[in-house]
Amino acid sequence: MISYIIKRVIMMIPILFGISVLSFAIMYAAPGKPAILNLDPEISPEVREAQIERLGLNDPIPVQYVRWLGNVAQGDFGTSYTRKMPVTDMILDRLPNTILLMASSLFLAAIVAIPFGVISATRQYSMTDYGVTVGSFLGLATPNFWLGIMLIMLFSVQLGWTPVGGISTIGADFSLIDRLKHLILPAFVLATADMAGLTRYTRSSMLEVINQDYIRTARAKGFRERRVVYKHGLRNGLIPVITMFGLMLPTMIGGSAIVESVFNWPGIGKMFIDATFQRDYPVIMAITMFGAVLTVIGNLIADILYAVLDPRIEY
Repeated sequence: MISYIIKRVIMMIPILFGISVLSFAIMYAAPGKPAILNLDPEISPEVREAQIERLGLNDPIPVQYVRWLGNVAQGDFGTSYTRKMPVTDMILDRLPNTILLMASSLFLAAIVAIPFGVISATRQYSMTDYGVTVGSFLGLATPNFWLGIMLIMLFSVQLGWTPVGGISTIGADFSLIDRLKHLILPAFVLATADMAGLTRYTRSSMLEVINQDYIRTARAKGFRERRVVYKHGLRNGLIPVITMFGLMLPTMIGGSAIVESVFNWPGIGKMFIDATFQRDYPVIMAITMFGAVLTVIGNLIADILYAVLDPRIEY
């Protein structure tokens, strides 16, 4: 297992290198300059050119990339063009908010999707199964931004049960209840698509497991159906579902950017959207690489959990 993890970590290096090259090229190929260069219309062309030269934007793209890569190798992701702050400090400041949102949505998706997937599989072709299936497809087809706006209009504007946005009430002392009120809607919206997909994966996996010989043997021994399904079947049925968890991490990074923007949640997703409009290249690249690292780590964790759930798997 240890040697396998080391190999995967070594394989991660060329993957991250390729992602950084593509991301850097695509970013600089987009039209427009950093917004900081156009904030003051009274700035003379000479001053603007001096700023461009100071930022190194006149250098060829390969030169800029090599300079950026050298700084990253030393742990320096640069300084934000707009906020004049180290990018690392900006990410560390907002990262806990994004982790809170992602962890809450992942937990919500798991506790809802896995039981519904098991129920749908054990009651195949029943009205319950059809209802879960329809709900799953609706969850997959509903855009996050539209669902978020609709929920804000219903629960925040019409009913007044939840705040419109943000992470806490401005000017109020920290309160767990207040934080939960701000968290519940964005966490639910972010979990919706993953909840639907996870339900379908769980159902398909459990349908294969409950028809295996060892499940029939457990039933023949007189075990209760609940024990047969959840103790003997679910553990093996969750093995393919673990892959879904590994793939959910990068999709949550992308989804959090939209959800955080809709709910004005101060996380790195919203910071990425703002940096994209402002052409804040150091921030864009830092968050892109963070998402890439998270994707690789998610896949590695999924592989490790395979062996935990199924001792027959060896590396």
